Amino acid sequence: MISLVGEWLTDPANWSGARGIWAQLVTHLQLSFLALFLAALIAVPLGLYIGHTGRGRVVVVNLAGGFRAVPSLGVLFIAVLLLLPRLSGEAAFVVPSVIVLVVLAIPPVLSGVYAGVQQVDPAARDAARGMGMTGGQVLTQVEIPCALPLIFSGLRSAMLQIIATATIAAVVGLGGLGRFLIDGQATRDYAEMAGGALLVAGLALTVDFVFGLAQRLVVSPGLARAE
Repeated sequence: MISLVGEWLTDPANWSGARGIWAQLVTHLQLSFLALFLAALIAVPLGLYIGHTGRGRVVVVNLAGGFRAVPSLGVLFIAVLLLLPRLSGEAAFVVPSVIVLVVLAIPPVLSGVYAGVQQVDPAARDAARGMGMTGGQVLTQVEIPCALPLIFSGLRSAMLQIIATATIAAVVGLGGLGRFLIDGQATRDYAEMAGGALLVAGLALTVDFVFGLAQRLVVSPGLARAE
């Protein structure tokens, strides 16, 4: 079996064309980064607000935690059924898939941002206010820089979950690395299924490594050592 998987992965024919590995890899990445971007647009400002003010902490954080228990595949089918009559073409399947991935990504991003701001040393806040900083300046110049390690941690966790879960988009006919799992199962090509699973795992590890490098460049060395 291992040799068959190796042959499938090294076959040049599987890497070329509109349905080849490179094309599906690009599609998978586009879907994943779009979902992370939209989730961050929602979760980062909300997490900053909750962490900075302490308002809405119980309701919002518990609600975000509840999203973790949502079955992604079931939500995908429900979203497709609801939106299919209202959308046309590929958008009828892309939009529901993105919605599911965004819902999945919001909890780790929100938790990371909220926890990062909340754990800032109160003495640092007091010192900033003593220097005459406004609430907005304290947030942008003190709390956010100190919270960056946990913010990146939330983004990395969300991206790993998105990449893994984006494979279900193939169930409703979209592209991505999940195509190899679905198509391989349909044709009982287990080498293709195993190869697709390895590609998903490899992509997740590679993206996490890139995010780790970005974190090292952005986060202050002092904060990185204290993390």
